[in-house]
Amino acid sequence: MAHAHESNTKRIWVVFGLLSVITIVEVFLGIEKYDSLHLTSFFGTSPLNWIFILLTLLKAYYITWAFMHMEGEKKALRRSVVWSAVFLICYLVTLLLIEGGYLYSTLAPLVKW
Repeated sequence: MAHAHESNTKRIWVVFGLLSVITIVEVFLGIEKYDSLHLTSFFGTSPLNWIFILLTLLKAYYITWAFMHMEGEKKALRRSVVWSAVFLICYLVTLLLIEGGYLYSTLAPLVKW
């Protein structure tokens, strides 16, 4: 029984460490906003935004994997849960980028950014 407790404690710290490192990278990039990442455009938005989107998807995937205990489930269930979420998040991001680009181009003459 004590052995299972130790492995769970180690697992919690590993999850905590990984999610903390990703969050620290996100916060650091958000504070620094390097011009090469922020002021250029790549597929309709800045590379910095793409980095944030990918890191957020990575965190969401790992949270699902660790806290919803997906690693112990059958492959079909894991794929159906994770890929459905990834698809829906990518769809939402695509719609937000399209609408944001439209609003920016429409309101640019009227609003001082």
